[in-house]
This record gives sequence, structure tokens and C-alpha cells, in this order.
Amino acid sequence: MPRADGDAFDRRSLHERIAADLRDEIMSGDLAPGASLPSTPRLTERFGASNATVQKALRILKDERLIVGRAGAAVTVREHHQEIVRPADFGQPAGPGEPYRWITEAGKRGKQAGIRLLEVSEARPPQDVASALDLPDDGTAMMRRQVLSHDGDPVELVTSYYPLDLARGTALSVARRIQGGTPALLAEMGHPPLRTVDRVSARVPTQQQYEALRLPSDLPILRTLRVVYSSGDRPVEVTVMAKAGHLYELHYEYS
Repeated sequence: MPRADGDAFDRRSLHERIAADLRDEIMSGDLAPGASLPSTPRLTERFGASNATVQKALRILKDERLIVGRAGAAVTVREHHQEIVRPADFGQPAGPGEPYRWITEAGKRGKQAGIRLLEVSEARPPQDVASALDLPDDGTAMMRRQVLSHDGDPVELVTSYYPLDLARGTALSVARRIQGGTPALLAEMGHPPLRTVDRVSARVPTQQQYEALRLPSDLPILRTLRVVYSSGDRPVEVTVMAKAGHLYELHYEYS
């Protein structure tokens, strides 16, 4: 394939480039679950690499839980499906006495959902969050940070921010899980979610995201900046959500 720029080239180590190509073939289905990868001699020939370099590439994919096997034996693709997340499933408040919709949706997929609250405090948000909340330069917001898990494995780091005049003195300011989730609480407080805007980007994980999600490498995360608006188009919640990019895909539908 011709290069768009004569000076452009892939600066990654060869074993990282090999892992990237094989990862793409696995995730796109060209290498289906249960299929054997080409033998090491074939991979060394295909990529012009040494046996040791190919083994380093395979180790990356094993750490990412995409393949299974050992040196000298057949290496096969693990059963792997990117988890499909439909943001529209989680925006509406849960009914009276019902759990947070994220827990309900996990149960529908046969998964045991978990929520671990890490921190609740007044904090200065990142600039994009502060702008969405219309905060002054030195403004702070109520921050709630938690890790969501499936069957004990962390899947999402969620950090939400709320205007102080709305959150102080409410359950939003207490270091305790909220029955039904924050959409239900905001609706009870007279601030029902009426409009939601998502901005999704791929980023290299921060140290905090890397550790919280137990990432196997510096694969990109999916970062969603979600702004929830209520009556008068007032922003009442701004959330930063981070998911492992190789394990999840977002599903949006339009009519």
C-alpha cells in the first residue's frame, strides 16, 4: 500500500506490529474462535521476524486473553466477542425499587455485576468537564468515582461530576452507593434526564485507568464524555467513562 507521506512509517517494535495485525484479524473474525494461528515458521516468514520476536508478539495476545497455547504447541484463538454496549439502555431512571439499569442489563447477559465506589469528594474537574458544567476557572464540582465489574473483572472506570448547588446535602455527596443509580436520584430531586450528549474518543490509558481496569498493555481505551441535561437544558451530570478498547464496542442506532 503506498504511503500518504514519504516520511511516515510505523515506529513500533516489530513484535508490537505483529501483535497489532494478528489482533485485528482476531477481532474482525478473520481468525475465528477456536481457529489455530499459523505456525511460528509461517509467522516468521510472513513478518520477516525471528522466532523470538514472534513469541513476544504472541505473549502480548495471550496477556490480552485473545489466544491460548504454549511454545511448541498449537496456538488457538480464544472464544472472544467484543461486548456490545448500547448507551441508550442506561440513560433512563430505574423504576421504584429497581436496581441501577447497568446491573439489570448485566443480568440479562448472564453476568454478575459489581460496583465499587472509590471516592466521593469536591474536586476541580478536567477542563472539558468544567466547560460542560459551565464552571468558572476555579470552580469545583461534586465528584463520584467508581469501578464497574462483570463477574469480578473490572470493565469500566466511571467518574461523574455534579454542580455543587445541586449535590451538596444530598445522597450525591455521601460515600455510599445510590439505590437505582444517579439517574433515578436526579429524577427524584426534580432534575430528570431529558437530553444526553456523548462524545467518544480513543485514548492511551492514564495510569489511574490502566491500574483500575487491570489492562494488560497500553491498548487504547474508549473514553466517553457524557453530558446529561435536565429542565431548561441545564447540565446536571457530566461523566467520564473509560473502557478497554479491545473488549468493548459502542452500539448506536438511528432512524
